[in-house]
Amino acid sequence: MKMYKLTAFEANGEKLLDESFQAENDEVAKRHGEQLLLEKDLLGKTHRCTSPSGKLLLFHS
Repeated sequence: MKMYKLTAFEANGEKLLDESFQAENDEVAKRHGEQLLLEKDLLGKTHRCTSPSGKLLLFHS
């Protein structure tokens, strides 16, 4: 399992979410990140999900 990082921000830069989670691969991590954002009502906010190698899996500004 690999460790992924999910963050979400307000337009002023205030961090709303800063969470790490484990997933089997990038595709599973992307789905999990989207689900977390949806549950926390942050899908429309600026967010990103990155892999351990720094690959950007999700991004919205």
